[in-house]
Amino acid sequence: MNGLNSFELHAAGRLAAEPAVGKKGEVKFALIGEDYAGPNRDPITTSIYFVAFGPIGEAIAHNVRKGDQLIIRAQVLANNYDKNGETIYGHSFIVQGFIFGAPGKAKREELQKQAAS
Repeated sequence: MNGLNSFELHAAGRLAAEPAVGKKGEVKFALIGEDYAGPNRDPITTSIYFVAFGPIGEAIAHNVRKGDQLIIRAQVLANNYDKNGETIYGHSFIVQGFIFGAPGKAKREELQKQAAS
């Protein structure tokens, strides 16, 4: 499968917190999404943690704030490991591309201050 990912995820959500830059330059962040659950019911909230590297990670770390919307394209990779003889199954979501969405409250306030000066 040259150039293709077996599994790819497309997600849109708002940042749960400021992106965290790791020791090796990776940028980790969580997106929160809400889905309609029906009349008279609370929305279903889902959060997914992502990691980005290189120029993509740098762009996210420098330009995105808590509450900002991102539309993400990510590769899904198995992240399985053994713990006390038991296999723990998990996944990593590696950002391959993104689009800036609507700004959150912090970004809107930042933009208003810039416009006022």
